[in-house]
Amino acid sequence: MLTKEFKLGLVRPEYLLPVINSPVFVLPGKTEAFLDMIPRRPRATTTKIVQYTDMDSDLSFSQTVSSEEDNEEWRPPEPKPKAPSKTVRDPAAGQKKAPAKRTAKPKEPKAPKQPKAPKVPKEPKPRAPRKPAAERKTQAAKVLKDSGAPGLVGSKRKRIDEEKNNDQAGEDKGEEQTDCPKGERAEESGPSIRMKEERVSFIVSDAHQADRWAGEGSSLAGFRAKKEEVEEEDFTFDEPCQKKQKTSGACLGQPAALPSSEAQALRNELNMNWDLIELLSILTCVERWVCVNIIVLLREENTVPFMVRYRKEMINHMDADAVRDVQLVYEELRSLAKKTQSVIQTLKKDGVLTAELEKDLRSCRSADELDHVYSPYKKGSKLTKARRAKALGLEEATSALMDAPHTLDLRAWVKPGTEGLSSVEEVATGVEHILADMIAKDPETLTYVKTLCENSYVTIQSSVSKTALKEKEQEKSVQGHKKPSGQQNKNKDIDKFHLYFDFTCNIKSIQPHQTLAINRGESLKILTVKVNIPDRVKSDFTRWCINNRWRPRMFARQELHAIIRNAVEDSYKRLILPFLTRSYRTKLTCAAEKESIAMFVRNLRQRLLVCPVRGCVIMGVDPGFRHGCKLAILSPTSQILHTDVVYLHNSGQQKEADKLRHLMIKYSCTKVVIGNGTACRETESFFADLISRRYFQPLDMSYCITNEAGASIYSVSPEAVKEMPDLDPNLRSAVSIGRRVQDPLAELVKIDPKHIGIGTYQHDVSAGALKAALDGVVQECVSFVGVDINICSETLMRHVAGLNAGRAKNIAEWREQNGPFINREQLKLVKGMGPKTYQQCAGFIRINPQTSAKSSPHSEPAVPDKPTAKKGKGKTCINIPTSFNPLDQTCIHPESYHVAQRFLSIVGGSADQIGSAGLRQCVESKVRSSSVEELARTVDTTPETLKLIIDGLTQPPGFDIRQNFGQADFKRGIVSMSDLRVGAVLTGRVDNTTLFGAFVDIGVGRSGLIHKSKITPDKLPVSQRRRSLALGPGERVEVRVLNVDPQRGRIGLDLIRVLQ
Repeated sequence: MLTKEFKLGLVRPEYLLPVINSPVFVLPGKTEAFLDMIPRRPRATTTKIVQYTDMDSDLSFSQTVSSEEDNEEWRPPEPKPKAPSKTVRDPAAGQKKAPAKRTAKPKEPKAPKQPKAPKVPKEPKPRAPRKPAAERKTQAAKVLKDSGAPGLVGSKRKRIDEEKNNDQAGEDKGEEQTDCPKGERAEESGPSIRMKEERVSFIVSDAHQADRWAGEGSSLAGFRAKKEEVEEEDFTFDEPCQKKQKTSGACLGQPAALPSSEAQALRNELNMNWDLIELLSILTCVERWVCVNIIVLLREENTVPFMVRYRKEMINHMDADAVRDVQLVYEELRSLAKKTQSVIQTLKKDGVLTAELEKDLRSCRSADELDHVYSPYKKGSKLTKARRAKALGLEEATSALMDAPHTLDLRAWVKPGTEGLSSVEEVATGVEHILADMIAKDPETLTYVKTLCENSYVTIQSSVSKTALKEKEQEKSVQGHKKPSGQQNKNKDIDKFHLYFDFTCNIKSIQPHQTLAINRGESLKILTVKVNIPDRVKSDFTRWCINNRWRPRMFARQELHAIIRNAVEDSYKRLILPFLTRSYRTKLTCAAEKESIAMFVRNLRQRLLVCPVRGCVIMGVDPGFRHGCKLAILSPTSQILHTDVVYLHNSGQQKEADKLRHLMIKYSCTKVVIGNGTACRETESFFADLISRRYFQPLDMSYCITNEAGASIYSVSPEAVKEMPDLDPNLRSAVSIGRRVQDPLAELVKIDPKHIGIGTYQHDVSAGALKAALDGVVQECVSFVGVDINICSETLMRHVAGLNAGRAKNIAEWREQNGPFINREQLKLVKGMGPKTYQQCAGFIRINPQTSAKSSPHSEPAVPDKPTAKKGKGKTCINIPTSFNPLDQTCIHPESYHVAQRFLSIVGGSADQIGSAGLRQCVESKVRSSSVEELARTVDTTPETLKLIIDGLTQPPGFDIRQNFGQADFKRGIVSMSDLRVGAVLTGRVDNTTLFGAFVDIGVGRSGLIHKSKITPDKLPVSQRRRSLALGPGERVEVRVLNVDPQRGRIGLDLIRVLQ
């Protein structure tokens, strides 16, 4: 099985391609020349970027991205031969140094080109003087190689790990700070890192919005000089872009290793033969010093939103998705270490643990590799043919066959009456089985066969299963008879997969949604799936093994050559071919799952960040036929003013219309929100007709359609019962529908993200990975938007960084007992709010003077300077200020208040002026006269912290980062599907994005599909070209109707442009 890093596509496959293209590669009998070529490839990797990124360049935008992902994802980790070539490499060491230097040179001009940052050229400097240290280079190459080898455990692997550990202490400190150059990062595996690029946190419609997120949104364009450098970097649409990181001189002077106490604790906890920091840096392609800082921050229990906003300089300006990816790999490695320890204890109890086996286990770098090593020793697993032969003592005969065949006499091993040794044929078969097992586990052999597959046309094929065919035949035979509903549903499922009944596709170009569909069909036993590897691979592999890798060292008789040939063929057919098939299926599934989860994450983020509709009364309508349309009229602050049920689709419509007009005028309601469920079109038509007749005069009425997914589930949830105990569940749905437009974030966090109706194939991906990713996005959105602690719901508070259900409940109880919070410091009085929790959540919590002054007599706006002692429930005596602090309504963290005060004194302002035009002018003039970096040195802080302080001081009161995102579209008329004409140009809003295209609501009751082939780079803003599909829910687009199919309810659209 494959290692985790190989499955994730994190091991760069291009190392061996120049070797494969070499003329030496195809000559049999040239083992030494072939092996000599291998070690010098790693330094030339960046010169091959275009070779991979330009593949399939004639395809459309989305096809090109997807094919690049697959091409890179499916390239096996080819650096593996470097370990076996260690002994061959020494004689030619002198010859290799010069080529290594030559191939490394193209990196240096590339590094400054991509990010255009003035400090980037410093990055290659530490590497230049280290070029003569060939051992150091080859050592790093070996680490990469080992990380990509699937389940390979041998003495060569162990020697490499030992050497790495011995040399590590002296070499790692300065060298590894830039061990993942920009060129390599741009070229690493598609699905894993490209998803990070596509999921650059909070790039929604404008490039500058990415900076508004982690920094709460900058009100001053001039203060984002460094961030704009990242935005201005060169970007080629057909090439994978780099992870959104700052790569400046920030890493200079940063730690290259954990503090000694932390490092020792981690070593004792892991007890593995690899270095955690080094492996984490390789797997995530993040600089070593950044990995060190992230691990330290995680071990100190810091949350991702806190790290992204308030520790930017420590994580090198990584976005939340990138930090979470590092966190995920870190947790996987820790979990692997625990599992390894458990396996070792089990084997020790069984008495089968040897020193060599323990080393093999502690050298594993993924769960799959560990399982590969451990599976032969699991209880209940039958002995393999090789182990049975070894138990008979034939291992010595196998060694003699390879090392000294002239001394091997098979007849001497015959033992009549012993099963497996009773004849020469049985002895020969046993030797073949041992040799086949050795071949299947040899790193160099596996690398070679993967290389052959890489250069061959490997396909995945699906066809309808025999079981499904029988069911279809039975359906035809009983046609005319009434079938049970279960049988009808089964037949309907079979028809869903008709596209894959005879489907064949190159593994390099198959799309993620196709992989997931095939997997689902296979799990339902509707499809059978196989991977086709050409016969040429087998013939070339057999010839290479016999003539090179597994050629006896001395002359062997004809019958012994036959044993070797049989062993090679048996190894390929019985062991290697299934291994390759599993590898390809695992990689395809992993890549598809990652892409699907990335789509979920981006869709959810954009759905949560729809701009709220504030300052007006709204009527929420849950449409229905038999049980009527449920109404809920909500105040501008989302309080329930009135609920009712009207029957708009029965007789007596005029009476119901009069009731509606009375309610609208009574509550001055001018906006109606209609759920998109059953009877939506009929309800919309009813309201549109009344509006066209000016029935609600003098009110100017308008309506919108919103997605009601999850509303019915929420209406019967414990949270809804607690919030609206006296309301019928159907009326709660109407309230939820109205609030989704008033404040989408506050309402949607009450619903499980899986029920919001975003993404595709949610049941075909890992439930745990999907939940963790979606929960992380909800936490980011809630934290970065910020919550007013005095009016937000307990449910919303749970998702603030650092808080959970218990702490949110305690805050709500304290608020009920003591009245509104006056300042952030009062949070320390809440039960369960320790220093760490306060540090994590304080910056994301707002204290607005309007809400805190409602019942607090001592809320004069002044900076607290006379703290008094208060005693909270369960708390010891704490000094808490008793006055309102204007800084509490900003994104500035309390740990930086003294810096903010110092900065205000420099610019000549005061905290009472926060958000005013006068303070903004003072700050602007000061920044123009002195740079942010110079001012940061003056106030003794980092430029990142000062920029955040400047944003907090200059943003207007009540600033909401969502104000730059799209709002719900309200309209007064209706267009039906029959009104559409091919070629008509319309505007709409993206409703959902999938792996194959984007669905757009154009106001006709059915969403139209823009196929991914129609989403091309020339139609997109520059800031959106780095995402896989480049569109997300809520974005407004201009489209052209391509085709209309009224019978199937399908509308084909072409994207014209994205409306800003």
